[in-house]
Amino acid sequence: MTPHTLAFVESPVQLLNVLEWVHARRPLVDEPLTLVVLSPTDPMTRGQLRRMAELARRDGHEVRWEEARDGAGAPVRTVGALAGPLRRARRVVVGDPFSRYVQLLLALTRAPDLVVVDDGTATLEFAAQLTRGERLVRWHRKGGRLGPREALLAPVSAVARRRLTPRTGRTVEIFSAMPLDEVPDGVTVTVNDFAWTRARFGPPRVIPGADLVGTSLVETGVVDRDRYLGAVRALAAAHGARRYFAHRRESADKLHEIAVRTGLEVVRPDLPLELIARRGPVGRTVLSFPSTVVHTLPLALAGTAVRVAVCDIDPAWLTAGASPSARHFLAGVTDTARAVHRLARTAQPG
Repeated sequence: MTPHTLAFVESPVQLLNVLEWVHARRPLVDEPLTLVVLSPTDPMTRGQLRRMAELARRDGHEVRWEEARDGAGAPVRTVGALAGPLRRARRVVVGDPFSRYVQLLLALTRAPDLVVVDDGTATLEFAAQLTRGERLVRWHRKGGRLGPREALLAPVSAVARRRLTPRTGRTVEIFSAMPLDEVPDGVTVTVNDFAWTRARFGPPRVIPGADLVGTSLVETGVVDRDRYLGAVRALAAAHGARRYFAHRRESADKLHEIAVRTGLEVVRPDLPLELIARRGPVGRTVLSFPSTVVHTLPLALAGTAVRVAVCDIDPAWLTAGASPSARHFLAGVTDTARAVHRLARTAQPG
């Protein structure tokens, strides 16, 4: 059967949020869904994606795995193989409008309905940039000069931005758990309350002590490594944390140093943290730095006794190469989550 809805995902969280979108939209959306995984090369991300793909298949969805980054010729092969399904799709769902791959695919589709599902805090920046008519660029790179590759692909990005702008004959929806302060004219916003996750998993067994959620802010060049390690050590000591749930992009050597310096048990989750926490066991307190999970975990853990707490990023922790917008953006992630979910404020590590 020809798919009517085609979804492109590149991360486990994006795939999770496509499943949440389907759950929230039924019975309004009952046409066949094909999930296309544009597979990354990172082993941990690939492993989580394969586990999420299994869950999607159990829900009755077709999953198409594309080795989209397997060598120099992979992009041409992948786009060529997807050209037909793209032409036939009535609705296209994407998880990362900043992805060059996704932008290229958006430039090729004429689907009348487009949906952007959460890709974490990037959704906040996407909505703001689309509202202001700005070029699509990730928040931690904003303010920098265009490199040769970005300059070459700038026309593709511009076309994708136009595709994601509603007009007569084309609808655009953002499906998000994030508090969107700026919503582009004509865009429909649907709230993601993680109903699929709560229905499929848990409630979890809550255990004494705290769990600490890792972040890739060091790997993206935003936060100084030594400052981050010091903050993790201070948080673990202050709150009696026992486990450190690694972000899938954290480096192995950094995680080894965390285990050695803090005594924390480093856990590499095989599913997105929202599912891991809902499945349990989970600490009575979950500690996090500003990231997507300070918005999503309270929703996934609704009705449990778990308390989610967020620790601000001290401006002194930022690297010299951090973009000018980094401080403001990270503070905004924390402030909006605290207002919506009433998260407890943690002590600032020294």
